[in-house]
Amino acid sequence: MSDDDARAVYRDARLGQSLIWGTRPAILVVDFTCGFTDPAYEAGSELTDEVEATRRLLDVARAGGLPVIFTAIGFEPSGRDGGIWLQKFPALAELRLGGRALEIDPRLARTEDETVVMKKGASAFFGTNLSAILVAQGVDTVVLCGATTSGCIRASAVDLLQNGFPALVPRECVGDRARAPHEANLFDIQAKYADVVSLETAIAYVERIASGVRSSA
Repeated sequence: MSDDDARAVYRDARLGQSLIWGTRPAILVVDFTCGFTDPAYEAGSELTDEVEATRRLLDVARAGGLPVIFTAIGFEPSGRDGGIWLQKFPALAELRLGGRALEIDPRLARTEDETVVMKKGASAFFGTNLSAILVAQGVDTVVLCGATTSGCIRASAVDLLQNGFPALVPRECVGDRARAPHEANLFDIQAKYADVVSLETAIAYVERIASGVRSSA
């Protein structure tokens, strides 16, 4: 089946409709840690463009006082807290608690008041208190960035939907180790779980919300 045929099938099934975005968004940056953004690590890959695009978005969100939340995957040296995931993806054992691999990529300039959620699975929600964090801050929409598109981004997009949070995925702000799984999963995320948009669309949305926050302050 060609890409055009696939789009036609999805269109006929009425997949890929737009979500309603709220007025209290947060930026969720999934696993842009050194272990994923530095190719020197076995689990890492070249994600400079995606990191820089995410920094542009973060600068706008921070200027508007919007919540910014990061996630990081980290395991004990034994790896036993990783369950069977490390059997499938042994390179994750590099992501040891307390090591450089778990540090948020410094190019994103994380501030001390920006939460880092530690996780052991693909979804940002699995075994974490992320939902409680979002609810406590009154968040009604999430702008999802990070890595990898076919792994933790897809899993997090699914759980954002299932937990009742409309999500935007700026395509320039997510990346993967290979182009084919990246594009295939963006296609599926757009069809079923979130709105895949351009970076400029996401920035315009965040700026519009931030302007409203400033004018009401």
